[in-house]
Amino acid sequence: MHDGDLIDLDITGIAHGGVFVGRHEGRVVFVSDTLPGERVRARVTDTRKKAFWRAEAVEVLDAAADRRPHVWAAADIDVDPAERPGGAEFGHIALEHQRALKERVIRESLERVGRLDLPVEVRSAGDDADPESADGTGWRTRVSLHVDESGRVGAYAARSHRVIETPDLPLATAEVARAAAALRGSEPGRIDLVQPADGRVRVLVRPDGVKSRPAPEVVEERVGDRVFRVDAGGFWQVHRLAARTLTSLVSEEIAAIGGLDPEALHLDLYGGVGLFAATLGDLGGPSTRVVSVESDPRATEHAGENLAEWIGARAETARADRFVAKLAADASERERERLGRGVVLLDPPRAGAGREVVEGIAALAPSTVVYVACDPVALARDLSTFADLGYRADRGIRGVDLFPHSHHVEAVAVLRR
Repeated sequence: MHDGDLIDLDITGIAHGGVFVGRHEGRVVFVSDTLPGERVRARVTDTRKKAFWRAEAVEVLDAAADRRPHVWAAADIDVDPAERPGGAEFGHIALEHQRALKERVIRESLERVGRLDLPVEVRSAGDDADPESADGTGWRTRVSLHVDESGRVGAYAARSHRVIETPDLPLATAEVARAAAALRGSEPGRIDLVQPADGRVRVLVRPDGVKSRPAPEVVEERVGDRVFRVDAGGFWQVHRLAARTLTSLVSEEIAAIGGLDPEALHLDLYGGVGLFAATLGDLGGPSTRVVSVESDPRATEHAGENLAEWIGARAETARADRFVAKLAADASERERERLGRGVVLLDPPRAGAGREVVEGIAALAPSTVVYVACDPVALARDLSTFADLGYRADRGIRGVDLFPHSHHVEAVAVLRR
C-alpha cells in the first residue's frame, strides 16, 4: 500500500482531533470527512507509521443517517480533499449528533488517558434568551485568514498551510463574513478579523517577518452588564455567546457546591483579561480576594483595569507554574488558611496545565478547583493527576459546544478536595 492508493473502509469510531476510525486488513486508519456508521472510499495520505495510517474520504459508499450536506459547500465531500478548507471538519454531521460525538470523545479520553469513569454532557451555547443559531452557523467573531506568495487570501486547506480562496465563511458572523469577502491581496502573512461588542469589524494585517507593529487598539467586550477591555488582537473567546455561557456555567457549578467564601483567597490561573476572576468576584461580592495570573503583560494590564471594582482583587504577570510554586513556598499561615477555603480556577491553553502546575495547585490545598478545558485529552491527563493528589470531579464534566461544525469542545470540571 502506498500514499495515494484508494481503499474502502467501514467507519466504526471517532478519534480526538476530528478524524474517524476504520480498519484495513487489521490496521487502524484515521479518516477525515466521514462519521461512524458509514462506508467510504478513502485516499491513503500517510503510511509511514506501522501502528496506523491516515486517509481522506473521497466518496461515500453508504451514508450514515446523520450525514447532512456540508454547511460549507467549499469543504463538502464532492470537492477534492486538497481543495477543502479546514476548520469545519464536522460540518457534514447533524448538529445534535456532533454533540453526541464530542461527548464520546471526552468520555473515551477520560477512560483511556485518565483512567476515570465520569458522567459527561455537552450542550449548545447560549440560552432561551439568546440561543445558538438553529444550524450552528454565524457564531465566529474572530477569524484568521492567510495570504500566500501569489496574494491569494483565504483559509488554509485542511491539514496544510496552502491557502484556499473561498466565497463565504458560514461559521463567521455576517459582519465578519462581509469584511472577509472585501479583502484583497496583500503581503504574505495573516489577516485577523475581529468583531468586538460594538459590532464594527477590525481588520488586523500581520505580514510575515514584520516584528514592529503599531500600538494595539483597545476594544470592549461585554458579558451581561459587565465591560471588559482587551486588545483587538488579544485573546477573547471566538463564539459570540462563549464568554457569557462559560461564566454562567462556572457560576452554576460553584453555586451547586455551596457557593464561594468571600473571606477566602481565590486564584484565576491563565487569567487573560480577568473574565473568570470577575466571575469569582461577582459570586463573592465587593470584598472578594482574587488574584488573576497571566503571562501576557498586556492582558494583565487590562485585567487590572477590569477588576478595579474589587478592592481585594489584583492581577499579576507570571507563568502559572512559577506563580503557584512561589506561593506554595512563601505563603503565610494566614494566606494558607484562606487558600484552603478558596477556589482555584484554571483555564489553560490546549496543551493543558501539566503535572507541575497541578502539583503546585494541590500543594496550596484549595477546597475547590474549577478546570475550564479546551482539549479533552489534556483535561483527562490533568484530572488523572489531580485524582492521584486527592481531588476528584465527582460532579462529572459539563461540556459546551462553543465550536459547532468543528471537532473542538469546551468543558468545565469542578474538583473537590
